[in-house]
Amino acid sequence: MSGEQITLLALAAVLMFWTVGAYNRLVLLRGAIAGAWAKVDEALQQRGVAAEALLAALREPLAAEQDALAAWQATLAEAARAAATLGARPVVQAHAVAWVAAEAVLAAAASRVFALLEQQAELRQRQPVAGQVLAWQEAGKRLRFARQLFNEAAVPYDEAIATFPTNLLVRVFRFEAAGRL
Repeated sequence: MSGEQITLLALAAVLMFWTVGAYNRLVLLRGAIAGAWAKVDEALQQRGVAAEALLAALREPLAAEQDALAAWQATLAEAARAAATLGARPVVQAHAVAWVAAEAVLAAAASRVFALLEQQAELRQRQPVAGQVLAWQEAGKRLRFARQLFNEAAVPYDEAIATFPTNLLVRVFRFEAAGRL
């Protein structure tokens, strides 16, 4: 074997080891995003339970405001569908954008219901409404924290897929940029 062949073989080995290492790094970073999504999903489940219980507690006392309650329930369902889609592939930016949009619509519908509750302070202080409002607020805090963790996991992944020469692997192995929550 000539010196030139040995050099080419060594170069091919270095390139192969780099490719495997870069691929494994991207998979590890993508796995961190999936792990962070699990925390978001857990917070969403808690919020969903609190919302359903609160809706049930408000059906009778806010009978005149059934449109607001129905809108809130519909936006909860839409946000849950968007979350399920994002949960299936948490590194697809379009899914993250759709979930964020659904969350914005949900926030508007929820604020309408909570504004109605503010107008009826005695209702808000009675059980089970008071407990469910507290559960909703607690789940919202957990969700904000989980979203922050997700975004912190997405940043190094997106930086890695944008960095040369790793970005050459992105096309080959079809890695996609992660969205932000």
